[in-house]
Amino acid sequence: MPAPETFAPGLPAEIGKIDRELKKLWESGSAMTRASLMNLAVYSEEPGSLSRNTQIISKITEDHACRAILIGAKPGAKENRVEAWISAHCHVSRAGGKQICSEQLSFLLEGPSARLLPNIVFSQLDSDLPFYLWWQGDFHDPVDPQLWAWVDRVIYDSQAWSDFGTQMQRVETAQAEAKHRIVLCDLNWTRLVQFRLALAQFFDCPTSHHRLNEIEHVEIDFATGCRSTALLLAGWFAAQLEWTLEESSTADALGFRDQAKKLVRVSVKEKEGETISRCAVKCGSIEYRVVHSANADLLDVTTEGSEAKRRCLMPAGSNDAEGLMSEELMRGGPHRVYLRAMNCVRRLL
Repeated sequence: MPAPETFAPGLPAEIGKIDRELKKLWESGSAMTRASLMNLAVYSEEPGSLSRNTQIISKITEDHACRAILIGAKPGAKENRVEAWISAHCHVSRAGGKQICSEQLSFLLEGPSARLLPNIVFSQLDSDLPFYLWWQGDFHDPVDPQLWAWVDRVIYDSQAWSDFGTQMQRVETAQAEAKHRIVLCDLNWTRLVQFRLALAQFFDCPTSHHRLNEIEHVEIDFATGCRSTALLLAGWFAAQLEWTLEESSTADALGFRDQAKKLVRVSVKEKEGETISRCAVKCGSIEYRVVHSANADLLDVTTEGSEAKRRCLMPAGSNDAEGLMSEELMRGGPHRVYLRAMNCVRRLL
C-alpha cells in the first residue's frame, strides 16, 4: 500500500523578507507562470490545520488561481510564536506547456501574536484583487473591525456552529461595521445547490407552475449533525414561495402559511445517509422526489402520480471542503436568496 501523501506548508521565510523570498521562488522556475484572480485567506485554530488546508488549496488552485494566505492560530498559547512559509501550487494548463502556479503564504501565530492577524493579512494582499476570507470554526466576540476593512466575501460553514444565533449575530455585526460591503457565503447553503436545482426543475415547465400553489407537505431526511442544512432547505421553499412560518413550528415539524393562507407542513427527519438523503414534495395526487443514496454521485429524481411516472438522474455535487469551496468560488452576487431562506427559519436554527 502506498504511503499517504503529505502536504508541508513550504519553505521557511522571515516575516519581513517574504516578498524577497517569493521573487527568488519565481526566478528559480522558468517554466512557471504566476497567476492570481483573488486573495484567499484561510483562518483556523484547529491543530494541524496548515497541513490540511495546504492540501485543500492544492486542489482549489487547479481551477481557481489565487494568492492563498493560510493562518494557523493558537491564541490561548502561553508563549509567543510567529513562523512563516512560502510555497507554490502548480498545475499544467489544459492547453499544455507552461505550468500555471498560485502562491501560498502560511503563518503560524501562537499566543499574543495571534492579534497580529489583520496586519499580517493586509500586508500580504496581492494588489487590488478581491479578498475572500474563509473562516473555519466559530467567530470570536468582538470581531476585530480592522479585519473586515478589506474583505469582499466572508466564507463560513454554519453546519458546524453549536449556537447559530450568536454566531450569525457576530457575522452580521461585522458586516454592518463594514457598511454592508461584505457578501456572506455559507458553505452549508452551498451543499444544497444540486438538491435545489433538482427540485426546481420539477416546476420549470409553465404547465407545472400551478403545482407550486398545490404543495401540501414537504418531507426532508437529513444525516446526524445536518439538521441546520435541512432547515435551510425548508427556508428556501418558504423564501421562494413567500410562505410564512407558523409560531407553533418546531425544529422537526414546521408549519407554513402560503399566500392563500393554506397550511403547508414541512417535516424534517434524521436518517442515516447523506447530508440530505431525501426530499419529497407532495402536491395532491403527485409526488416529486429527490433521493441521494449513500455514497452515490447522482441524485435519483422522480415524478410519481396517478397518470404517469418519470425518472431521471442528476449530479449530486460534492460535500468535501475542496468541492464546496470550488463551487462557492464559481458563484458571484450578494446571495440574497440565502439570506431570505435563512431568515425564514432563523429562530429554529
